[in-house]
Amino acid sequence: MDFELMINSFPKLLNATMVTLKLLSASLFFGLFIGLLFAVLRMNKNPIINKFSYGYSYVFRGTPLLVQIFIIYYGLGQIEYFRSTVLWVIFKEPYWCAIIAFALNTGAYTSEILRSAFQTIKPGFIEAGKSLGISSRIIFYKIQIPIAIKQSLPAYGNEIILMLKGTSLASTVTLMDLTGVAKYIISTTFRPIEVFIVAGSIYLFMTFLVHNFIKFLERRYKY
Repeated sequence: MDFELMINSFPKLLNATMVTLKLLSASLFFGLFIGLLFAVLRMNKNPIINKFSYGYSYVFRGTPLLVQIFIIYYGLGQIEYFRSTVLWVIFKEPYWCAIIAFALNTGAYTSEILRSAFQTIKPGFIEAGKSLGISSRIIFYKIQIPIAIKQSLPAYGNEIILMLKGTSLASTVTLMDLTGVAKYIISTTFRPIEVFIVAGSIYLFMTFLVHNFIKFLERRYKY
């Protein structure tokens, strides 16, 4: 076991962790809004809107994240017309392609998490708001969303952890995130065990922080 290599690799991997955290935070930010939107659409009584939202969730939950990244980064670039549009400014960059893929993927899972949380809200809460003359919009923003977020915290915490580990796939589209830098160091040192132990330890520490932060929120909003 080359401990010197592990010590020397740690600062480089730690710097690359910032790229991983940026990918994670941006993906979760956009994914949360996408998930909330499609959770609301999923509960719509219009069959077309309902089926559309279900189709989105089914496709992105039913296909591997790696395939989704490849389609967005490599696949769209094969369409000549697409390369002539203004969207190409965004989609030609691997960083934004990774964020789009991650956001769409986590948005699909988040939509199901929030939809389940919305459906567990007792009708009495909504009826109580209506009896006080509160509008449906205010009831949704002030009553339904806070309750849904509170009830979905454990499941969403798991989704954050899964998304954290999923960001490692960004290295497949040339991004030098934590996994990407680890693979680069391995290619020059031919010592995969030592490097991946350090990289895995950093992932494990970040998972530990996320897990405990979610536990703190659960205790904070228990009552």
